[in-house]
Amino acid sequence: MMDAETLYGLGMILVFTGILIIVVAVILLLISSVRASGKVKGGGVIIVGPFPIVFGTDKESIRTILLFSLVLTAFLVIIVVIFYIVSK
Repeated sequence: MMDAETLYGLGMILVFTGILIIVVAVILLLISSVRASGKVKGGGVIIVGPFPIVFGTDKESIRTILLFSLVLTAFLVIIVVIFYIVSK
């Protein structure tokens, strides 16, 4: 069974990994916007508990983000169930 220090360390690693991914994405976006101009399509999702809140600029982006968030939510539920079974 994992203790509190291990979970805290894992959480901090995930937070810093997320921040690093965001920084790299912004840098890549800035580099690509210098080379090419055109329409920008995108979207995002905020997952509150098991419920995704999806927003975007067009229907295709929203559909893609919604599908991705549903897959991630299902994956999260599976992981939680596995941890529950293992910790018994």
